[in-house]
Amino acid sequence: METDLQETTLRDRARAFVERDSVRNTILGVIIFNAITLGLSTSSTVTDQIGGLLSVIDRTVLAIFVAELALKFFAYGWRFFASAWNIFDLLVVSVGLLPDKQGLSALRGLRVVRALRLLSVVPQMRSVVQALLDALPGMGAVIVMLSIVYYVFAVMATLMYGPFFDEWFGTLGRSMYSLFQIMTLESWSMGIVRPVMVVFPMAWVFFVPFIIITAFSVLNLFIGLLVNTMQTAVEDDDEAEFEKLRELVRTETDIVDVHVMELRQEIRSLREELLAPRGESNGQ
Repeated sequence: METDLQETTLRDRARAFVERDSVRNTILGVIIFNAITLGLSTSSTVTDQIGGLLSVIDRTVLAIFVAELALKFFAYGWRFFASAWNIFDLLVVSVGLLPDKQGLSALRGLRVVRALRLLSVVPQMRSVVQALLDALPGMGAVIVMLSIVYYVFAVMATLMYGPFFDEWFGTLGRSMYSLFQIMTLESWSMGIVRPVMVVFPMAWVFFVPFIIITAFSVLNLFIGLLVNTMQTAVEDDDEAEFEKLRELVRTETDIVDVHVMELRQEIRSLREELLAPRGESNGQ
């Protein structure tokens, strides 16, 4: 029993330690520093001069990450896996522990993705990420609609322009890729549409509606979904904060009511004590 109590106490201390702002900020600083050193390691000039130092730094940072995860696992136990960020960190650090053989060392560069943990620190960034996640179902519907539009226009382009422009519209896959380039408005006019219009002067009747439907309408749909979802998330946060304030006021009011009742009880007791001698004297 005493051993279990000591272990619980140690876990509580470890949990309090890893949840300190100073510890979190230090880990985030190490993550940013590691991202910078990984970027420096891509330069042959830098690696020729301080390649050994970068290797030492890389192993040191990896050891810090392993120690951090081990401490978190001890502090939280199996609840460690309840956090998606912890699982993400575990996978990334595990990739860093892979042996430097058969090209696996290139995967260790994935540790720089840990810099995305910065998103969980700033509340505004958390709101943006949550809005993106909440908008995924709506985005899925828009993507399905866009895919249907793409397929219809790609089949039409392949049938109409494929025999004359095999490089752009010779197959369904080439047509989809060319239409994607047109949707991004990257060299769409002089690069594809105007050469097609030399052979088919009325080709603009096909391409202009496609650009309007995909590049403008669908993009606005995505933006509208994100804005609407983000506004909903902000309203939910405000409602949650208001509910917390309401609960706090209710709790404080209950406490005040309890004190008022106690004061009333004390006043009633004092009044009875004061009236008791008068009753006795009147009886005499």
